Amino acid sequence: MNIPVGGLAKTLGLELVSASAEEVIMEWDVKPEHHQPMGIVHGGVHCAVIESACSVGAGIAASQREEGMVAVGLENHTSFIRGVRSGRLRAVATPVTRGRRSQVWEATVKNEEGKLVARGTVRLLNVPLSTSFPQS
Repeated sequence: MNIPVGGLAKTLGLELVSASAEEVIMEWDVKPEHHQPMGIVHGGVHCAVIESACSVGAGIAASQREEGMVAVGLENHTSFIRGVRSGRLRAVATPVTRGRRSQVWEATVKNEEGKLVARGTVRLLNVPLSTSFPQS
């Protein structure tokens, strides 16, 4: 894939299986560093994975619509369905709507048995790559 998976996605160990403006698939192996104190995957990991998968797809869609455009997250609503301690997880993201200015994508995370672990919706804004964001 020509799409780099860096930053937090790399830190989490996410592997980009496939990516298009229609669907993004990411997988990762659950490790102790993904756990919260109770020994299950931290909800923030699920949020980050869902946002990562949705952002990749939305970024592809934005750049296909207009050269030099990217997508940035505005809102992430993730629900945690089933606790997971180990194994391989798969996130699949698909578009709900891909507009000129904004997009909404949804994603599911399932375990190796195909059971739903988490699901989420991400709203994104299409902006020029040259957009300057304030430094904190």
